[in-house]
Amino acid sequence: MHLAISGNIGSGKTTLTEKLAKQFKWEAEFESVENNPYLADFYEDMDRWAFHLQIYFLNSRINQIKRIQESDKSVVQDRTIYEDANIFARNLHASGHINERDYQNYLSIYNSMIGFVHPPDLLIYLRADIPKLIERIQKRGRSYEDAIRLDYLKNLNQHYEDWISNYDLGKLLIIDVNQLDFIENVEDFAEIVNKINAELYGLFSEF
Repeated sequence: MHLAISGNIGSGKTTLTEKLAKQFKWEAEFESVENNPYLADFYEDMDRWAFHLQIYFLNSRINQIKRIQESDKSVVQDRTIYEDANIFARNLHASGHINERDYQNYLSIYNSMIGFVHPPDLLIYLRADIPKLIERIQKRGRSYEDAIRLDYLKNLNQHYEDWISNYDLGKLLIIDVNQLDFIENVEDFAEIVNKINAELYGLFSEF
């Protein structure tokens, strides 16, 4: 079984990945953030580092997918390769941070990879408004994220909504996390678990 968590920066993907992996006793695959050599530089100078960052993420993601597809264990994945291209690279190109030549080069590499990718059994999209994203970003206190601009988050949210509205690769579960606290509130987390079980197995299980 392959479950993937998608959502904007600060939506709670990594935390939910951790909690679901523990709940279901599955493996967890996390996005390469803490050891990313470009991320801090990117938030300081997007024009210079945007293309480098996206290539790094793309390479990291395809290696992650290779591990998932070769494994016989069930996996919860933190963010998908589809988001790399359809959300982040597209937004950076639209915002002028990746020029046309580099963007077409990126898409060529992505399209060469995507034919080998199997979509997840269930994609979960964590929908969060900007105030919720900012609250969570500030709470986790990553110093390099202090440079994230409000318009960057807004643009990403719009790209997410556009992508999700056209997602047709498999089962999709949209969870509005604006009024949920699945970190501190066991009932909120149980609600998410039950929704996942309903999508995957067609029934609700006790939490």
